[in-house]
Amino acid sequence: MKIVVLGASGNVGTSLLEALEGSATVDSIVGIARRLPLARFERTEWRRADISRDDLVHHFEGAGAVVHLAWVIQPSRDEKALYATNVLGTSRVLDAVARAKVPALIYASSVGAYSRGPKDRRVDESWPVGGTPTSFYGRHKAACEQLLNRFEHDHPEVRVVR
Repeated sequence: MKIVVLGASGNVGTSLLEALEGSATVDSIVGIARRLPLARFERTEWRRADISRDDLVHHFEGAGAVVHLAWVIQPSRDEKALYATNVLGTSRVLDAVARAKVPALIYASSVGAYSRGPKDRRVDESWPVGGTPTSFYGRHKAACEQLLNRFEHDHPEVRVVR
């Protein structure tokens, strides 16, 4: 199986690549990042792409799964640029997954997507996703969860794991 990892040069991405390298069920790994890292993995083919603007479909073709870890938090003073990658980029990833007919999408969700819960009890994953209004991170993660909800509804043939 071919696995495509977006945001592959980050901390989570490189750890995932290490794990995938040792998997007998993985035939090929494509690591996608805005800036190609110095790190090399024996079975990983590095490709440069920016989810906010580059064509993604050809990177995804033939993949058994796409793992979406791409996310930016800098420059925090430029929310428009952050939104372009985090939310609009995620929308572009979802579109490319559908167009390339990838059967599975794995998305790095976050507790930051959830609305504030009550002080007297814990909440589970059925709690509303509205993020924290004062945090771009929470707002962006909540917006992505809404995109994923719509994507799952519109593309039931794709397994979505969050």
